[in-house]
Amino acid sequence: MSSKGGGTALTRRSYRLASDTDKPKATGIVNEKLLSDYLHHVFPSTNQGPAVASLRKPLGFQDLGSHLERLLSEDEVSEDQSEGRLGPQPVVLDHTSGFEGLLFVDDDLLGVIGHSNFSSIRATTCVYKGKWAYEVLISSQGLMQIGWCTLNCRFNQEEGVGDTPDSYAYDGNRVRKWNVTTTNYGKSWAAGDIVSCLIDLDEGTITFCLNGQSLGTAFTNIKTGPGVAYFPAISLSFKESVGFNFGSRPLRYPVDGYLPLQDPPSADLLKTHKLLGYIKNVLSTSIDSQEDRLVDQDCGLWRLHGDPTVLITLAHIFNHFAPLMCKVYLVEDVLMNFLLGILEGGGSVDEHPLIQQLLDLFWLLMEDYEVNECLKQLMMSLLRAYRYSPIIPDLGFQIHYLRLTTAVLRHEKSRKYLLNNVLFDVLRSVVFFYIKTPLRVKEAGLEELIPTTWWPTHFDKEGKDERDPKDESADERLRRRAYERGCQRLKKRIEVVEELQVQILKLLLNNKDKTTGEASRYIFLNKFRKFLQENASNRGHPTALCPPEYMVCFLHRLITAVRSCWDEGVKTSSSSFSSEDAYVPPQLFYNGKVDYFDLQRLGGLLSHLKKTLKDDLASKANIIIDPAEIQAATMDDLDEDEEGGAAQRPLGAAAMGGALARPSWLSSPTLGRANRFLSTAAVSLMTPRRPLSQPEKVKVRTLAVEQRTEEDIEGSHGNDGLLLGRPLEEPDQPIREKSLLEMVDGIVMMYNLSVHQQLGKMVVVSDDVHEYAVALKDTEEKISRCPSRRADILDELQKSQKVFAEKLNHLSRRLAWINATIYSKEKMLDVYWLLCVCIRTIEHADVTGSLFAFTPEFYLNVAMNAYSALKNYFSPGNGPGNGPGNGLEEQLPGYEDTLTRLAAILSKHFADPRIVGTDIKDSLMQALASYVCYPQSLRAVERIPEEQRVAMMRNLLAPYEQRPWAQTNWILVRLWRGCGFGYRYTRLPHLLKTKPEDANLPSLQRDLSIASFQKPCPSLLLQRHMAELLSSDKDMAASFLNSVLNQLNWAFSEFIGMIQEIQQAAERPERNFVDTRQLKVCATCFDLSVSLLRVLEMTVTLVPEIFLDWTRPSAELLLRRLAQLLNQVLNRVTAEKNLFDRVVNLRLPGLESVDHYPILVAVTGILVRILVDGDRQGISRAAAVLLSDPCFQLHSIQHLLGEGGDSSSSSAVVTSTLRPAVSSLGSAMTPPIPSTAGNSSERKHFSLHAYTDYISEEEKQKVELMLAFLTEESKQAAASTAPTSEEDLCPICYAHSISAIFKPCSHKSCKACINQHLMNNKDCFFCKATITGVEDYSKPC
Repeated sequence: MSSKGGGTALTRRSYRLASDTDKPKATGIVNEKLLSDYLHHVFPSTNQGPAVASLRKPLGFQDLGSHLERLLSEDEVSEDQSEGRLGPQPVVLDHTSGFEGLLFVDDDLLGVIGHSNFSSIRATTCVYKGKWAYEVLISSQGLMQIGWCTLNCRFNQEEGVGDTPDSYAYDGNRVRKWNVTTTNYGKSWAAGDIVSCLIDLDEGTITFCLNGQSLGTAFTNIKTGPGVAYFPAISLSFKESVGFNFGSRPLRYPVDGYLPLQDPPSADLLKTHKLLGYIKNVLSTSIDSQEDRLVDQDCGLWRLHGDPTVLITLAHIFNHFAPLMCKVYLVEDVLMNFLLGILEGGGSVDEHPLIQQLLDLFWLLMEDYEVNECLKQLMMSLLRAYRYSPIIPDLGFQIHYLRLTTAVLRHEKSRKYLLNNVLFDVLRSVVFFYIKTPLRVKEAGLEELIPTTWWPTHFDKEGKDERDPKDESADERLRRRAYERGCQRLKKRIEVVEELQVQILKLLLNNKDKTTGEASRYIFLNKFRKFLQENASNRGHPTALCPPEYMVCFLHRLITAVRSCWDEGVKTSSSSFSSEDAYVPPQLFYNGKVDYFDLQRLGGLLSHLKKTLKDDLASKANIIIDPAEIQAATMDDLDEDEEGGAAQRPLGAAAMGGALARPSWLSSPTLGRANRFLSTAAVSLMTPRRPLSQPEKVKVRTLAVEQRTEEDIEGSHGNDGLLLGRPLEEPDQPIREKSLLEMVDGIVMMYNLSVHQQLGKMVVVSDDVHEYAVALKDTEEKISRCPSRRADILDELQKSQKVFAEKLNHLSRRLAWINATIYSKEKMLDVYWLLCVCIRTIEHADVTGSLFAFTPEFYLNVAMNAYSALKNYFSPGNGPGNGPGNGLEEQLPGYEDTLTRLAAILSKHFADPRIVGTDIKDSLMQALASYVCYPQSLRAVERIPEEQRVAMMRNLLAPYEQRPWAQTNWILVRLWRGCGFGYRYTRLPHLLKTKPEDANLPSLQRDLSIASFQKPCPSLLLQRHMAELLSSDKDMAASFLNSVLNQLNWAFSEFIGMIQEIQQAAERPERNFVDTRQLKVCATCFDLSVSLLRVLEMTVTLVPEIFLDWTRPSAELLLRRLAQLLNQVLNRVTAEKNLFDRVVNLRLPGLESVDHYPILVAVTGILVRILVDGDRQGISRAAAVLLSDPCFQLHSIQHLLGEGGDSSSSSAVVTSTLRPAVSSLGSAMTPPIPSTAGNSSERKHFSLHAYTDYISEEEKQKVELMLAFLTEESKQAAASTAPTSEEDLCPICYAHSISAIFKPCSHKSCKACINQHLMNNKDCFFCKATITGVEDYSKPC
């Protein structure tokens, strides 16, 4: 660089200045005196006072270098603080020998993830004298023990830090301290907290602090002296993770008198502060060349105008400043604080352009690698500061760091570098969009924001809170309104943070910044796609996944930002449709432009679809698949199958320290990737990530995700970009910014990956509020009833009341935070928008015919889960405990129409032959089953076109074999519930005071569990469709009922067998615990039996002719089979002191639903319909078949009304040779009654009269008529029955006379046996010959 005349040449890459010796008396920039004054003002000497300013030596650029060196060398400090400490600098985790178990350690050796039962690791440096400190950044709040240990401590998979004599630890998960023994200590920690570990070896004490607040001295009189030195150490369980700060960065909470284990760079710090001071002097001083004087100015107004004097001065400063800005300590302690200070004045980020000017200066005067490293360290420091800042009422810390992040990202060149190299590759930038939930309400200041708490206080008899109770008192109303005002105050403060987060995303989605290369949006899009791939491909490895709580916040901010960008684009193009009508066109699923990784398609594997549907692609979408690619894809699939086992073996990761590049979401906050795997057993449990798959070859060039350009995404003249291959059925929608379509597609995928699961987890807090509110209400009622003479009981109740009230105060404030961040109305609208996007996408894909098979499964999953979330997790009032789906139609625009469209999708696709995946089919069936449980959604099903309704019912009535029949049966039962005999209950009588165990079920199963306790809402319209189908299609009716009867026979037989095993286990003298899984299976078989009986009741009621019109084929056979099964059920359940009674009386957990009422009223409903409500001929036929069954016992019918007693002459009227064997079956297979159930005989008999709230008077009268009728009929049957020779009885059932002969083999049986057999098998009972015909047989006289 030289200066001559009026100009200055500034070299970009080499800004080290040469001395200007040609013209020592003139600078060519400003006059010598003014320049000297300027340089002395910018670089004041600390040794010169104002009095000698006039005597100072003139200073020019030729002397500035040496002058600056001299200034920087003044006041140099020594960095030697090694006394009392042993070990290398810098201090890191000992990944070579100081660990036990399986661990992942980050690149910088400061972050660790546990990968075995209880892993331990220590640092490389120890201390033996003095006072020392280090900090631990808690990334997950699970089981960990953090503290100090000596070199002699030996750890294993069961014992860690604090479990040996010379180790000391604090465990914030269990809130205890550990040194061989354990006692209560400290507070509970949460993810985002910082634990300070302090050791005073002079006094022999160890202390811990949480977020800068001392928890008190934990240990005293620790062992000290010669040979004793303490290492920082930690033990942590599987998947838990932390980051350490030994002093490589400024301690967040330094404690006076305690030194960090690693020396701070004191000399560099002094230099940096001096240089920064010089930079500030430049910014605050301007040169007035006209007046030849220096003018002070506001730093915030400084601009980089290219003034040679200023630039050369800054170049001298940056000659020393730039290398220092590559060091993390200096960036965090000096640069970040300086930049934050610029923004402290308040106002919007746009009002502080100085940061943009400084970044321009950085890129101008620093080497690229220096700027890159500086920006990387700055963003890492900002992310750490944001993530580990404590929650305060105004969220000031979070706002402060987000504002600076926004300011940095507003700089185009810096933004693109960070997007390309840092935000997704090195940092976990999604953390910037997360708002953590405080576990400690008081410290977060929520008591100030929400001084008044509220929770529901009115409950119905089933424990559900009554919304807006009429008897709400004035005090309760005031409390509720004050609580709601506090929630609104909190929500407004959170919205400030959310708005800043959205601003950041809008900057990353900028597609206009093309002056310095590719626009930010396309860089972000490719990085976002790779982020999704990492989370989709590593679902089996939790340590590699983005935590779901981060995903939830990221999803909502992304939806807001994308919709904003979409609608801004619509303003410039009036023909485009708004984000309100957004959907993903079907061509994205098959044109190869978007990579869906290995995610399942509705029609199966992509390679299979491209092979089988290549002709459809060519004819419908004008896309030609290269035959060579089909062959390659097929071979790849084979290779994957054959080498699947080998692929599971890590490549070289078994050795300690082996590199495994992978995202480390749960680990150290320093870097985003961990690549050291530590194992004392030299075994790796980590499966490497699959390589990126190449997009499919179509009629455009195939590129990997990271190679795509704007043209590949947006398209150009003659190129449709992402919309290549539009099918004829798809309208030619003018979508201006096609990149946003892929963003919407990614958002849907994100929701499917983990967001929905997290929404279900967070609703637990609301459930807790409800449970404690019920408990408090119950306790208050007990206090009011407690007699005054029992002061001891009253005292205990009052203590419980206080505990419950304190817990509710805490939970209600925490719930306010969760409602504001996760379940607010805005978040509900986001999920609703996502639901509508999925519905429109599925509808558009459906009309493409066979190409619908290319649609990814997750679109159907998200449609079902988003609806489930809206119904069960979001409540418009944002109050705790609101019922599912209350008032959604008032909050969500077009909700009823959306429900109808979703109903059409579920009703059509649950049996769609284009969908092949069993999991997605099962999910569709469960979703439809849940859909018909609620009146609002059931009405939506009834609103779909009649053709679709009839098709749905036809699919539901298909035979139950070879498909998930249990869910189908459940749907039919829900359509009937409310119409059947005694079938109007919400919960069974004996279960009213219990709570369903559904918290840990998967989403759709939990939804189904909740739905099972909704009030009955039968559908007469769908019942009518069912009746018409069964009545008109005789073959379908016969096959459907045959399968129902088969499944009932199986389910009830399994149930009886299981309760026999349970009873035997319960009676053994030794303590044998029945397997929980066996109990659940047993209860499931019982529930299936009841639901199958209800479907039979529904069929008998709607279409009685199927059983009673014997002109229909199989009608007599179906009636006989029905009678046989009903008799078997009655005999098993009603017999005195039988097996069923004994197991019910045990009241085992898991068998709560097993009781007399549900199964007996279902059987009674069928009997009443065929014996009382039918026509005379039907009743006569039904009675004859029922009485002719060898298992019939009248006392079983009498038992229904509590009249069953001695099964003597009146109860055993109809006799047969088989009856003694059948009736003894129940007693022969059960052991004697155990003492625990010894009082069962003293219990009241079951009687329908006892259930006045469930059985109407009319229903009771019908049962009495049926009993009288059967009593009379059985007497007549007994009187007219002629003895039958054993030779004339059917050799199969021994219950009926021989009445049929088989052709061609001429073997014989009764018609009932052969007809039932031929429904499932065509071989003869006896000779296995194929039966070609059956003829009537009558014994010759």
